[in-house]
Amino acid sequence: MHLARFPRARFAHLPTPLEPLPRLGAALGIDLWVKRDDCTGLAGGGNKTRKLEFLLGEALKQGADTLVTQGAVQSNHVRQTIAAGARFGLATEVILEERTGSKAGDYMGNGNVLLDKLMGAAIRYVLGGSDMVAELEVTAESVRQRGGKPYVIPGGGSNTIGALGYVDCARELVVQADQMDLRIDRLVTATGSAGTHAGLVAGFAALSVDIPILGFGVRAPKPKQEENVFNLAVATAEMIGAAGRVKREMVVADCDYVGEGYGLVDQGVIDALALAARTEGLLLDPVYSGKAMKGLIDQARKGAFKGERVVFLHTGGAQGLFGYQSVLEPALA
Repeated sequence: MHLARFPRARFAHLPTPLEPLPRLGAALGIDLWVKRDDCTGLAGGGNKTRKLEFLLGEALKQGADTLVTQGAVQSNHVRQTIAAGARFGLATEVILEERTGSKAGDYMGNGNVLLDKLMGAAIRYVLGGSDMVAELEVTAESVRQRGGKPYVIPGGGSNTIGALGYVDCARELVVQADQMDLRIDRLVTATGSAGTHAGLVAGFAALSVDIPILGFGVRAPKPKQEENVFNLAVATAEMIGAAGRVKREMVVADCDYVGEGYGLVDQGVIDALALAARTEGLLLDPVYSGKAMKGLIDQARKGAFKGERVVFLHTGGAQGLFGYQSVLEPALA
C-alpha cells in the first residue's frame, strides 16, 4: 500500500505511544498494553483525528469552504472535525442527534458540546432516530444556497477515505512493535461507526500481518456490526490495492457489552472507568473506550486472553466525561 497517493492534511501527533499497562494488566492477569490514540493532539485528541487527516486532505483538494458532519450530542468525532476546520480556516456546520434521549444539563451543555461551541461551530439539534444522511444533505444544501462549497463527512468519519487513517495506524503499530521486539497476540478496540475497526482490518490484511482484532461494540447488534465493518474493510482494501485480502473471519465484534444502548452508562462501564483511572491514571470515555474496557475486563477475568499479549487501542474521548457528571459522580461516591 502506498498512502502518499491520497491527499492528506498532516496535523496529528504521530506516532502515538505504545505503552505497557502493568498495574491494570496485573489486576486482570494478562499482559496488557495500550496504543494511545487519545494522544493524537487535535483539540484533546482521539481516533477521529487520524481519519480527518485524509478527509481534510480531500476537502481541501476539492476547494471546500465548509465542513458538514453529524454525531450524537457528546460526539468526539464532531469535536475533532470542528477543530480540524478551525485549523484550516474552514467553517463547520454540525447536526447533533439527541440519540440517548438525555436532557440532563451536563450532557446537553458540557463536555464535547461546550468545546464545540468554544470552537465556533454552527450547531443544529435533531431528535433521536432522525435520518442523519438526509439531515446532512439538508445542511449541505443550505450551505450551497448561501454560495458556499460544503464537504460532507459521514458520522464518525467512517468511509473509505476516513478508514485510511487506520490503515496507516496498522502500519504504524507494526513498525513500533518490531522496533520494540514486541509480539502482539491480539488488538482490542471499540467498534461503532466501523471506520477504525475496518481500517485496521484492511491495513493488517494489506501488510499480511496476522494480528486478530476484537472489536467491542457500542451500538449495533453483532451481525449488523460485523457486516458494516467487513463491507467497509473490503472497500478500503480495494482502494489501497489489496483487493481480496480481507476475509470474513478477520472481522470479529463482541456486542454483549452495549448495555441499555448507545451512550447509556451502566455500573460495568463506571467500574471500568474507575479501574483504568485508579491503576494507571488512564482516562477513558463513557461511550466508546469505557465500554470496550468493560468488555476486555470481563473477558480477561473469564480467561479469554490467557497467555496473550493484548494491545488496547484507546480511541480517546475523555472530554465526554464532563457531560456525564450527573451519572458518574453518585456512582463513584
